[in-house]
Amino acid sequence: MLLYNSATRKKEEFKPYTEGKVNMYTCGPTVYHFAHIGNLRTYIMEDVLEKYLRYIGYDVNRVMNITDVGHLSSDADTGEDKMLKGAKREHKTVMEIAKFYTDAFFSDCQKLNIKKPDVIEPATNCISDFIKMIQGLLDKGYAYVAGGNVYFDTSKLENYYVFNNFDAEDLAVGVRDSVSEDENKRNKTDFVLWFTKSKFEDQELKWDSPWGVGYPGWHIECSAISIKYNGEHLDIHCGGIDNAFPHHTNEIAQSESYLGHHWCNYWFHVLHLNTSNGKMSKSKGEFLTVSLLEEKGYDLAAYRMFCLQSHYRKAQEFSYEALDNTAAVYSKLISRIALLKEDGAVDKETADKYKKQFSDALGNDLNTSLAITCIYDVLKADANDSTKLYLLNDFDKVLSLDLISKAEEYRNSQNAVSESDEDKEIDELVARRTQARKDKNWAEADKIRDELAARGITVTDTPDGAKWHR
Repeated sequence: MLLYNSATRKKEEFKPYTEGKVNMYTCGPTVYHFAHIGNLRTYIMEDVLEKYLRYIGYDVNRVMNITDVGHLSSDADTGEDKMLKGAKREHKTVMEIAKFYTDAFFSDCQKLNIKKPDVIEPATNCISDFIKMIQGLLDKGYAYVAGGNVYFDTSKLENYYVFNNFDAEDLAVGVRDSVSEDENKRNKTDFVLWFTKSKFEDQELKWDSPWGVGYPGWHIECSAISIKYNGEHLDIHCGGIDNAFPHHTNEIAQSESYLGHHWCNYWFHVLHLNTSNGKMSKSKGEFLTVSLLEEKGYDLAAYRMFCLQSHYRKAQEFSYEALDNTAAVYSKLISRIALLKEDGAVDKETADKYKKQFSDALGNDLNTSLAITCIYDVLKADANDSTKLYLLNDFDKVLSLDLISKAEEYRNSQNAVSESDEDKEIDELVARRTQARKDKNWAEADKIRDELAARGITVTDTPDGAKWHR
C-alpha cells in the first residue's frame, strides 16, 4: 500500500511498527455544535482508510478523542473555550452540551455508515494523564510556567515546522479569530499545555493541578490520549488539513519531546470541502448538516458517494447541483444492481481479478474515485450475476454505499408498485366479468375468465360478489 505522508510530502510504502497491526488515531470533534458536512467529509475518508486496512488484513486499533474542554475559539490559545461558548448560547451546562452534541455526532456518523472507532475517549476523562505528561515535559526542560500557565518551549526543538509544505492560506485557517499577543510566552510559537484560573475566571470545568486550578490546553489532549491507548509508537494520525498547523505540529513537538523518540510514522490529512464562497465553516452561510440534507430529501449514501468521487488530497467544492448529479448517478447505479439475481456459482478467477483491481485502486493512496469505477467495470463484466453480486458486496465492505441493501429495497418497491398496478387491472377485469354476467353476456364473461386464468388468477363467485386470488 502506498500512502501520502504529509510529514515527508511524498507517497510511501505503508509499513506499520508491528507486522499485521495498525495503531491509528483520528482527531475527534469539539462537541459544542453540530458537525457540518465538511467536517464529516474528513471522517468519511478516514473511515474508508480504516476499512481498507482491515480489508487487506490488518488488525486496526483506531482511537478518537472527544474534545469537551480546552479548545479555544482561536487555535492560537486565545478567545473563549468553544464548549463554554456553546453552553452560553444554549443556556445549558458544558457537560449537557457535550453529551448532546457527542450523541448528535455519532448519530450523523451512523447515518453516513462511518464505523465507530475502537476507542472513544472524552478529554474530561483523562485529566490525570494530561497532568502526568505536562509534568514530564517540565521535568525534561521542554516546558515552563509563566503567568500561571504552563507553556511548551518551541525553542528547544531543532525543527518545529514539520508540515512546512503547506501554503500560507492552508496554515492560516488554523487561526480562525484575531490573535492577541500572549506576553507570557518566551517565543511566538510557544503554546499552552495548561491554563489556570488566571487566564479565564468564568471557565466552568476546572481541576486541581500542581500549577493551580485550571484546565488543559487543546493540543495536549490528542497526544496523551493516543499514547494511553496506542502506546508510544503511532502508525497513522489522521485529521483535516486545518489541523496540520498548529494542532498536529504541536502534537509532534510535545509527544516526541516527552517520549524521547520518533512518534508517528504517517500523517493523513484530508483537504477541505468548500462552497463557492470558500472554506465551509459553521460561521459562514447556510449551516450545512446531515439533518439539513435529510430534510431536503437526499439519500445520505449519495452524499457519501459524492465525497468518494474526489480524492482526499484535493479540495472539493460542494453545491446542491453537484449533489443532485451524484444522487441521480447513485439512483441509476442502484437500479442497475437491482436487476442482478443469484444465478449459480461465483467465478473465482473473475472475482479475484476484479478484487485485485479494486484493492490496487485504494492501495495507491486511497484512490476512491477509481475504486468506484471498479463497480461499473464489474457491472459491465462478462460474468454471471452471482459473481457480480459477490464483488459488489465485497467492495462495499470498504466503500459502505449500501449497494446490495438499497438494491433490494429498490427491487421490492418496484415489485410492490408492479403488483399494485396489476391488482387494479385485475379488479377492473373482475368488475367487467361481473357486469357481463349481469348482462347475460356469457361469451364475454367466459373470455375474461380465461384471460384471468392465463394470468394465474382464480375467480370465485360468492353471495357477496366475485372474489379473486392468485
